[in-house]
Amino acid sequence: MLSLRKKKTDGSGSSEARPWHPNLRNAARLPDTKVIRTSFFVNGVALFIVTGALLWFAFQEYKLHNLNRQIGDWQAQIDRDRKESDRFVALYQQFQAEDAKINEVKTFVNSRPAASALLMHIGETLPEEIALDTFDLQAGGLALRGTVRGSPDEAAGYATAYLDQLRADKVLAQNFSKVAFSGGGILRNAETGRLSLELFLKFGPNPKEKK
Repeated sequence: MLSLRKKKTDGSGSSEARPWHPNLRNAARLPDTKVIRTSFFVNGVALFIVTGALLWFAFQEYKLHNLNRQIGDWQAQIDRDRKESDRFVALYQQFQAEDAKINEVKTFVNSRPAASALLMHIGETLPEEIALDTFDLQAGGLALRGTVRGSPDEAAGYATAYLDQLRADKVLAQNFSKVAFSGGGILRNAETGRLSLELFLKFGPNPKEKK
């Protein structure tokens, strides 16, 4: 007697058994049975990135805030010290101007010609109608006193002509800024009856020579 459990064989000789009912499961709709789901890792990584970005931006904002605060403090200090700084700058500029004047005077004083050279030049250019009585080299300039020959009218003309001659002298213009009558200018000498003159040549750069 044949066993009921014996499987029938088909003509192909295959022994694979077919399922006893159809598979109607939808794998895409089945729940995830993993202990730690994949979405947890994805969400965790995304949260970590977002948190890191927020912290980085927050740190940058903190640095920017501190920088702006420091800039504000520096600007306030600059504004506070600006008035005092401007005052010192003005004082320094004034000092430079005064120092330039002093240096100019010192340079000129150090470059003053010798009295012998001046006396020689004035003696060589002295007109025949005028005789020098005194030659006084002072700190501020040169004082000349002399006597003018001729009648009063002629003597006055000779004295004025000599004044113009000294003013036009290019050698004297290098050391004297002004030539003019001093004291009484042209006076009559009671003892000799002749006219006497007094001239003063002031030390300094001649404005005409600068031009």
